[in-house]
Amino acid sequence: MATRTYRDAVDHLNSLQSNAAHLEAARLSGGRVSQFGIPETIEYLVRIGYSTSDLNKLNVIHITGTKGKGSTSAFTDFIIRRAQPDWKVGLYTSPHLVAVRERIRINGSPISEELFTKYFFEVWDRLKENTKTANPTTPLMPSYFRFVTMVAFHAFLDLKVDATVLEVGVGGRYDSTNIVPKPVVTGITALGLDHTALLGKTIPDIAWQKAGIFKEGVPALTVEQPEDGLAVLREQAQELKASEFVVVPQIPALSEIKLGLAGAHQYQNATLAVHLAKKFITSQTSESIDEELPPSFVDGLKATKWPGRCQTVADPVHAHTTWFLDGAHTIESLDCCMRWYVSPDAALRSPEEFKKRTRVLIFNCTNGRSGNTFLGGMLSSAAELLKTHGRSDDTASLFDHVVFCANVTYADGGFKGDLTSLAIPEADLAHLKTQHELATAWSSLLPSFPKENIHVLPSIEHAVNVVRKLEASDEKTVDVLVAGSLHLVGGIIEVAGLSHVAL
Repeated sequence: MATRTYRDAVDHLNSLQSNAAHLEAARLSGGRVSQFGIPETIEYLVRIGYSTSDLNKLNVIHITGTKGKGSTSAFTDFIIRRAQPDWKVGLYTSPHLVAVRERIRINGSPISEELFTKYFFEVWDRLKENTKTANPTTPLMPSYFRFVTMVAFHAFLDLKVDATVLEVGVGGRYDSTNIVPKPVVTGITALGLDHTALLGKTIPDIAWQKAGIFKEGVPALTVEQPEDGLAVLREQAQELKASEFVVVPQIPALSEIKLGLAGAHQYQNATLAVHLAKKFITSQTSESIDEELPPSFVDGLKATKWPGRCQTVADPVHAHTTWFLDGAHTIESLDCCMRWYVSPDAALRSPEEFKKRTRVLIFNCTNGRSGNTFLGGMLSSAAELLKTHGRSDDTASLFDHVVFCANVTYADGGFKGDLTSLAIPEADLAHLKTQHELATAWSSLLPSFPKENIHVLPSIEHAVNVVRKLEASDEKTVDVLVAGSLHLVGGIIEVAGLSHVAL
């Protein structure tokens, strides 16, 4: 057999993607399709040679939430590695920005292309060879996310990790990660409205889905939540027999630390991460951690990196361009994004230079998400923040150009292999329906904004080209905010040549 490469693995994996029609059917089902997720995922696990009880060996910290679950996972990973430097720590997150192997990390680093390829094809071959399913309706091969979850479990078991920080994909109750019988501790970050077609249209509905990760005899931790959501979490913790349910208290000393991740909202994520790490380390070592914030925890919090979230990147080639990257894609997270961007840490740095910069917004959102609501919320936040920071500037002057582009990587319509997406409806892509809707919404929200500076473009490469032309034609420095989609942020990192400085 010819040697199989990383590119082969990525191509095989992309064949498992759900297309736009399948995703729409799942949405229309009101989430009923996802209820088969757990039994089907367990079948796949058994077919690759494991039982669910094997997963308890991974020593799992299971984390979900609407916003901040990735950042909280990153904080938790860094804290544990600084506190226990001899441990081997696995981290499983999604989505990836540039390469799929970013989803599976050991001690902070994505597994190599060689290791990913090895584990990928071991799982692939076992599923192809062992075709017996307990339920005849279970598809022979899992979907993209379930498959990568199987690869992660297989890799972490083979590498014998001491701890696993496991981020939920979507929701919690029916998510593929939710087959670990006994995690060490579970955590839920801030609740909000996202994936409502699958998870429900209210905060209590979404809280019920998230609380599905609680397990009998396992501590359940969360942050301050809306009252109706918190009531559901508390009720579910009791019903699922969690050993305790804790709304984590604030940690005053945290406010004195400059976290590795920018944005005021990260202090809540860091607080949850500290409490999760304390519970975990105490459970695994029988050490009592009496200090509110041990020095090793502080080191971890300061060192935490999580690309594509409130991240400032100086362009490595174009000295007068700075990229501000945030994959925020919910109303709440976009508000956090603007609170970071419209601040002295970003757009308002060196206030005397404000008018000497050209500012560009590159934005996209998933078909079905309300672009009008998103953009309206962003501009409303911006207006409030400009006043807060003593600026008399009109909101329309915050950006000189706006670009609404599809999440297609290259101008020729092609994708980088790891960034291939079948989730964009073909008709939408052909006519750039979502992008035109965003442009119309922007014009209605800011009627005075010059129409010629609103760009609707078919690819991320086209968007980067707009920035490059501005650099060449204008003597001003260029600030670029990229938001609305992690897939978009990943494509920008790839096309703009930022990988070696951003990741």
